[in-house]
Amino acid sequence: MKVNTDGVLLGALASHQSPSRILDIGTGTGVIALMLAQRFANVFIDAIEIDELAAKTASLNAEKSIFANRIKVEHIAFQDFETAEQYDLIVSNPPFFVNDLKNEEHRKGIARHADVDFFEMLIEKSAHLLTESGKLWLILPVKQANEIISKASTFNLSLCDRINLHSDKSKATFRQIICLSKEVLPLNETDFYIYESLKENTAEYKLLLKDFFLAF
Repeated sequence: MKVNTDGVLLGALASHQSPSRILDIGTGTGVIALMLAQRFANVFIDAIEIDELAAKTASLNAEKSIFANRIKVEHIAFQDFETAEQYDLIVSNPPFFVNDLKNEEHRKGIARHADVDFFEMLIEKSAHLLTESGKLWLILPVKQANEIISKASTFNLSLCDRINLHSDKSKATFRQIICLSKEVLPLNETDFYIYESLKENTAEYKLLLKDFFLAF
């Protein structure tokens, strides 16, 4: 569960006008939580992770950062997470291979796979934890994104942002970053391209991540 493209794009693109508290579901090693702490000054972030070793790493990364007093990491499954807090922004790079063959390495299997009822639980519980102006941002393959969008209205959430991710301009969408909101807002839909050519990132990608990547 190292730094990956899905995670950094979600960390850079998830937005809210003025969040004061954020929940990162499945924080892994804490990259998204750290990016959000860098982007939003004074925000407090609860980061939860089901894998014990990853949670320990995320906690260590947070402690060694300049955001240590604003990030709290907890080793717990979202199903078991209980809090009196409400969140302006909830983000997750969730497991998405529903009913697919499980990864032979059990820990990575937990991180990458979900049972069929996982997404419904994710939406329902997130809706309960969001403030009235709260937003839920997720990154998913197209099929799972569409399934979540279709279920969102059941929990009084509506799609307000959809970012179609492409490897390059010749490739179809391989992931979608979607935002579900408690408020009914106009839909903003955009396309985002990662590569200009082989191993060469687009200017858009470099600009988006230049504040986080030493390479840019």
